[in-house]
Amino acid sequence: MTPARSYPATIAAAVEHETVIRKSRFLTRVEPVSSVEQAEAVIAGIRKRAWDANHNCTAMITGLLGDQARSSDDGEPSGTAGIPMLEVLRRRELTDVVAVVTRYFGGVKLGAGGLVRAYSSAVSETLDLATLVRRAALRQVTLEVPHADAGRYDNLLRDWAGHHGATLGEPTYAAIATLELWAPEAELPRLTDDLAAASAGAVVPVLGVERIVDVPD
Repeated sequence: MTPARSYPATIAAAVEHETVIRKSRFLTRVEPVSSVEQAEAVIAGIRKRAWDANHNCTAMITGLLGDQARSSDDGEPSGTAGIPMLEVLRRRELTDVVAVVTRYFGGVKLGAGGLVRAYSSAVSETLDLATLVRRAALRQVTLEVPHADAGRYDNLLRDWAGHHGATLGEPTYAAIATLELWAPEAELPRLTDDLAAASAGAVVPVLGVERIVDVPD
């Protein structure tokens, strides 16, 4: 069996963190984005708010496979801010995320090595506060069940999803209840067997499209 392709994760929501290193304040914001343009808008907004800062250094990675990356030292010595920040995002295997570290200089120079450590740590400590969202290629599965049984099967799918790397979709209620699940391809035979056992063969899953789905950890 071909192993499932691995995709970089992202974060669920923006996080902020402040640290002080030898009197310099480093204010970090890491935010999920869906495009380069959105990342640039986040950066522009922070630069507007922190117009009096000495530096607003940035790093971003975008694209489903994390294949687009940009960074800026914003006046710090070349290679001491943006690239170290970017490397933290890469080591964490993230994409669709932008990091901005705003520095208010405290009067004590840190040197090249100190700056690299400061900007790397600022992003790393901020990411420690974030909730990760992994991404996986999942297949849509729908179940049609009587309204009277919808609650029971919803609970069954919810429990099953938690143990098999799947996530629930949106149910629809018309003449009959349609429940939706997004599941890894490799787990579909198990799902079919479990549903057959739970329904005495009455409920058969219908397979739909495959897409990349965000799955909160």
